Amino acid sequence: MPYQQTQLPGLDGSQPVQQLASYPGLAIQQQLPGLDDIQPVQQPDIHPGQSIQQRFEAFHALNPWVLRHLEALTTDCVAKGFKRVGIGMLFELLRWRYGEATSGDVFRLNNNFRSRYVRLLIERNAQWAPLFETRALRAA
Repeated sequence: MPYQQTQLPGLDGSQPVQQLASYPGLAIQQQLPGLDDIQPVQQPDIHPGQSIQQRFEAFHALNPWVLRHLEALTTDCVAKGFKRVGIGMLFELLRWRYGEATSGDVFRLNNNFRSRYVRLLIERNAQWAPLFETRALRAA
């Protein structure tokens, strides 16, 4: 079957970009489960010399909803039959949804926390261990 390229309306200048909201694929993105209680991100005070783990724990204590949303996204992936899930994908989905749910708030979700969130997800849901690739932590 030959590959067919599809042009989205509005991306070639034929329609205003505001009309992209009617594109059916966007409705699927807007129906991601468990993302109805997005809250403003609170940034902890960071002190020189703090380890990544200490910064993560401070961030997580102020923003426990982030883990709930990552769990909801992972649950959806499992329900759809995913055999592997990337924490990077989950972070980007959460960033996108945050931007959509807030009024331009900057969502600072530190990529250094990815490995910590994966470990929390697995700790709370041991059956997900095969879904995620984990490596040894290089920094405490």
